[in-house]
Amino acid sequence: MFKKILIANRGEIALRIIRACREMDIATVAVCSEADRDSLHVRFADEDICIGPPQAAESYLNVPRIISAAEITDAEAIHPGYGFLAENAHFAEICESCNIAFIGPSPKAISLMGDKAVARNTIEKEGIKAIPGSESTVEDAEKAVAIARKLGYPVMVKAAAGGGGRGMRVAHTDVSLVQAFITAQSEAEKAFGDRRLYIEKLILEPRHVEIQILADKAGNCIHLGERDCSLQRRHQKVVEESPSPAVNAELRKRMGEAAIRCAKAVGYYSAGTIEFLLDKDSNFFFMEMNTRVQVEHPVTEMITGVDILKEQIRIAAGLPLSIKQEDIQFSGHAIECRVNAEDPTNQFLPSPGKITGLHIPGGPGIRVDSHIYSEYVVPAYYDSLLAKVISHGHDRNEAIAKMKRALDEFVVEGIPTTVPLLQSIMKNHDFVTGNFHTGSLDAIRHQFEVDFSSR
Repeated sequence: MFKKILIANRGEIALRIIRACREMDIATVAVCSEADRDSLHVRFADEDICIGPPQAAESYLNVPRIISAAEITDAEAIHPGYGFLAENAHFAEICESCNIAFIGPSPKAISLMGDKAVARNTIEKEGIKAIPGSESTVEDAEKAVAIARKLGYPVMVKAAAGGGGRGMRVAHTDVSLVQAFITAQSEAEKAFGDRRLYIEKLILEPRHVEIQILADKAGNCIHLGERDCSLQRRHQKVVEESPSPAVNAELRKRMGEAAIRCAKAVGYYSAGTIEFLLDKDSNFFFMEMNTRVQVEHPVTEMITGVDILKEQIRIAAGLPLSIKQEDIQFSGHAIECRVNAEDPTNQFLPSPGKITGLHIPGGPGIRVDSHIYSEYVVPAYYDSLLAKVISHGHDRNEAIAKMKRALDEFVVEGIPTTVPLLQSIMKNHDFVTGNFHTGSLDAIRHQFEVDFSSR
């Protein structure tokens, strides 16, 4: 097992990794930008190194500085968390060349599954249906229009190296596709340094259902059930839950087996997530694979009792999975709400600034993963996620009731947050009855805005 791990990330996920390492008796090194000198991940790590200015390109995305920090502190491994360099195959290769373990999959697997067009072709060879789309990346808008006409509108433009909802646009006509193509290309270039795009047929009113997998270097692979991530704003997940209200035991078995085949097709090891779209007839289509730990991993941990971060670290150290498929038992229901520094009453305008007062909810069945504290200054340079509130109940109704109570207790003063919108979601009839899809949040937001304006 590793003796020291450097964490190439920030915020709540950096703290989550530190906690897992501490329980495993592994020392930690935090890296930070100048904007994050007062962050909790810096305070609670055993060592810390400032690696550059606030801009991510000069700090959290600066590979030479991160590698230098690992070498200076004698860290044996680097955990990338999610975002930043987590799905960067080149970074994983550099770690290997410097004899530093990358806590994630092989560079080859990242390359195969990180390029969505290549991933689609790989998965279809395994007999798993993918969303109909272009066979490879598309270089220009003219070719995109030709492909879209063949597929039939509406279509989705996606960044080949994308993630987190960036570089994605919907088009319903030739004209809107050209504009969507240009916009998505620009977004992809800025977010990933890769402007390649591909085109998919848009499946109407689907659910976004993903399967969590764990695979070790000896070829053992298991799944930990599904998460429903259908409530999204601009392809960014807002609320996640497990199990999905739309998935029964038979469908879970089929989707789990398909996810394992996906992972084995590329020799995958580490924690990973296979994302599917589920249509109204319970047909599922491969969408993409996230070759990293997910933001929403806590809901799976809550219902299975499996610590995904610890397993991921064990796998990177060359140890076998500590659990088998038959060991996985699902207990109750879990829901996660993402609390962001955004103003839901003002077109979700980012709200960096000082938190002047704070009360974190607690009590039975509530977990909060967060890096904020009273007087903490939320920087303007990074993702706006402040906290993840996770509830766990005997069933879905109890999980919703606990979440309502937790959100009522969550007090953040000094800046606007998305807590009011999350409270509205928990009371929404379609959500409470489990009758929702990837477009449902638009209607919930509209009702929230109407209710807010009438106060």
